[in-house]
Amino acid sequence: MLDNHYYEGLIEAGTDEAGRGCLAGPVYAAAVILPPDYEHPLLNDSKQLSDHQRRQLREVIEHDAVAWAVGICSVQEIDKLNILNASILAMHRALDGLSTVPQAIIVDGNRFKPWRGLPYTTIVKGDGKQMAIAAASILAKTYRDDCMIKLAEQFPHYQWQQNKGYPTKAHRDAIRQHGLTPYHRLSFTQLPPVELELPFSQ
Repeated sequence: MLDNHYYEGLIEAGTDEAGRGCLAGPVYAAAVILPPDYEHPLLNDSKQLSDHQRRQLREVIEHDAVAWAVGICSVQEIDKLNILNASILAMHRALDGLSTVPQAIIVDGNRFKPWRGLPYTTIVKGDGKQMAIAAASILAKTYRDDCMIKLAEQFPHYQWQQNKGYPTKAHRDAIRQHGLTPYHRLSFTQLPPVELELPFSQ
């Protein structure tokens, strides 16, 4: 069972991102404030859940949460800022979107930047330890998946509906064969060399 609170007596927001290690697509983040003493038996790290479970839990989280919001950083912002700074900015945007202002923040991972001067704690693998981070993980993951599935309709060669922009062999092979799209992160050194020039065209 995950812990349901880190900062006792404070309104606490958990935040997490999705898509940091991808070759393509925006990075998404979510922030969630859960009720005090909230419990749900299935709430866990989104990576430990099936897609069906995540989508079921998204509805539960959105219904039960005191407040929730999603923030996004575009591919262009990722290339300009770098992926770490873009991920933190997406988290800040999610926090900005909360209808209830938190008094403290818990963050998945080990890097963050202050938001509105509030106390915060970074927690490595926090999505498997803290319920609010796990909830944020599920929202960030499912909303980003929705985005990549929709983009896959425009660019079917890259199989984003399956790999969600992560560097699978099929994704890399498609880049070599078809070139880059406007949704590929040009700053990522692991992109394979391509002969086609931007912008992408069919």
